[in-house]
Amino acid sequence: MSGDKIRLNTEWLCDCGGCHVALVDLHEKILNVLESVEIQKCPVLTDEKLYPEADIGILTGSIRTEHDRHAAEEMRKKCKTIIAFGTCAVYGGLHGAGLAHSREEIMNHVYRKSPTTKTDFLPDSEITTLEKLVTPIDEVIDVDLYLPGCPPHAHFIFEGLSSLIENRQPKARQETVCAGCKRTMKKTEVTEIKASHEGMPDDDTCFLSQGYICLGSVTLDRCLAPCPNHGVMCSGCAGPTMQILTEPTHDIRTEISERMSRLTKIDAQTIKTHMEKSAKTHYAYAMATKMIGNKPTFLINKWIADVEAQ
Repeated sequence: MSGDKIRLNTEWLCDCGGCHVALVDLHEKILNVLESVEIQKCPVLTDEKLYPEADIGILTGSIRTEHDRHAAEEMRKKCKTIIAFGTCAVYGGLHGAGLAHSREEIMNHVYRKSPTTKTDFLPDSEITTLEKLVTPIDEVIDVDLYLPGCPPHAHFIFEGLSSLIENRQPKARQETVCAGCKRTMKKTEVTEIKASHEGMPDDDTCFLSQGYICLGSVTLDRCLAPCPNHGVMCSGCAGPTMQILTEPTHDIRTEISERMSRLTKIDAQTIKTHMEKSAKTHYAYAMATKMIGNKPTFLINKWIADVEAQ
């Protein structure tokens, strides 16, 4: 892609809008991008309602409504290259937690049971129909480049866009968040799992060694590890590693429990059970993708039922 400016379309599906805001996080580097790019359609910048022909199309958010599906299909028709931008686009994102409930349960809770809602009816004409499932973009259209993150980090946004503009392969490694974490894993005498608000974690020791659930070792590094390096446990916002996604018997809770049990005196089964009780949190960003949802080890409905029974 050289010569004339690259034509760029962006579209905002089911998401919070943070991924579009992240484009501005390039700061002065956005000037380098704009030298080579002509933004044609962008919900936060332009009033373009249609889908003009474009070289690059950025899609943020997952597919949750009829509008989302239509928009994704139109973008695929009109854009030579499609980027699934952000964890919602790549894996389904936080909306995936909705898969633990039926569409009817969600609609009734939002419109009939919410303490801030004063209506007793469900909208059926002013909004597009809510689909049965939350769907990552690549289950509906072909995707050329994946850029996970909640939102994607400016470093990877610039690298991804630059690689397309310069017609080269993007520089992307398969390391985990742990690779960028300065903490040290070591064997400890810890015997109990701690919540994030309990105690004051040591700044130099791995959170797992201290009894705190941290997903850094099972999460793809698309963030440069700011959370663990500033005292916050990784929540997995960039999505699982390729090992977790591709190995049928590997999953988030089994990997974390085995690793944490080796570093502490907490039994692996105790850690698994603890994570199952809050599975919608630990699997929040990626449960909508079939690479997680279809795993024989992923039993979200059973885990929820077990919690409710208690």
